[in-house]
Amino acid sequence: MDWLTVVLFVIGLVLLVVGADWLVKGASRVALAAGVSSLVIGLTVVAFGTSAPEMAVSVQAAWSGAADMAVANVVGSNIFNVLFIIGASALITPLVVAQQLVRRDVPLMILASIVLWLIARDGLLTRVDGALMFGSLVAYTIWIIRQSRRESKAVEAEYEQEFGGEAEKQHPMWQSIGFIVGGLALLVLGSNWLVDGAVAFAKWLGVDDVVVGLTIVAAGTSLPEVATSLTAAWKGERDIAVGNVVGSNLFNIMGVLGVSGMVAPAGLSVLESMAHFDIPVMIGVAVACLPFFARGFTIPRWEGVLFLLYYAAYTAYLVLDAKKHAVRDDYGRVMLQFVLPLTALTLGVIAFRVLRTRKTTAP
Repeated sequence: MDWLTVVLFVIGLVLLVVGADWLVKGASRVALAAGVSSLVIGLTVVAFGTSAPEMAVSVQAAWSGAADMAVANVVGSNIFNVLFIIGASALITPLVVAQQLVRRDVPLMILASIVLWLIARDGLLTRVDGALMFGSLVAYTIWIIRQSRRESKAVEAEYEQEFGGEAEKQHPMWQSIGFIVGGLALLVLGSNWLVDGAVAFAKWLGVDDVVVGLTIVAAGTSLPEVATSLTAAWKGERDIAVGNVVGSNLFNIMGVLGVSGMVAPAGLSVLESMAHFDIPVMIGVAVACLPFFARGFTIPRWEGVLFLLYYAAYTAYLVLDAKKHAVRDDYGRVMLQFVLPLTALTLGVIAFRVLRTRKTTAP
């Protein structure tokens, strides 16, 4: 591999992060100027804007014929978002989980993940599938905007502090629009270089595009979510750190794959390994959120460590599988026979305690 490819890959990643930041900044200013509340901006513009790199990379991959990477990028990003970002954020400070996330958004994330798995079982996400997924995103966005009007004053104040800080400043409209246009341009250019570099990495490492998409590209395109959630946790906006991840995951499935499926000339192909392993892992991660989040509506540091360990274990398996390593089968057997059953038992105990607590506290 030549150094130019590595340089272009890194530059492409930097352009994606900067482009996403400009896009969010410009869109937030325009929304504030139009009288949109900071709460709605946080639930839509910021959560969706941090997924702009995934959108740019997956659409570019789908358009250029690397459809496997388009799906792998989304699945890998969703796994990374929950296990790594929430895990790392919880290490900074124990996170608070808003009740509406447990009752509304996490179940929707689980449902969207299961629907994706059902669609992907035949190995193809067609343009019709993509259109239906994107239509679901539009409906979801309209719904959460309406639901945001019912939020408490405390939640509104927290989002105002996090996303409405520039409301008192007057910015020229041309400057805000310039951020939007410039951000989109950087996203397009950065995604092009990143995809080309990722394909070259895959060939150089001797692995498929899917492995690179599930690891390097997924982690790279999730950097805006990393920055947003870690910053929110550091500032004390602990439920925003979690809400950003859940909102981005929903956008990744419905929006990123929806648009990518519509622009792909022959739809998005889904490898059998993705349908049988990686997407079920994504579903399992989403399902695991529910009892963990519902238990006291907090995520303590020990759960953050557990999430990070699970992400390390998942990544290790991908690397072993890609290299056809001799210990791959033994590693997979340990995960299936010991780690996963122990995890299922832990989740069951947590869920049972949550239900029993709610019954004893119910009037």
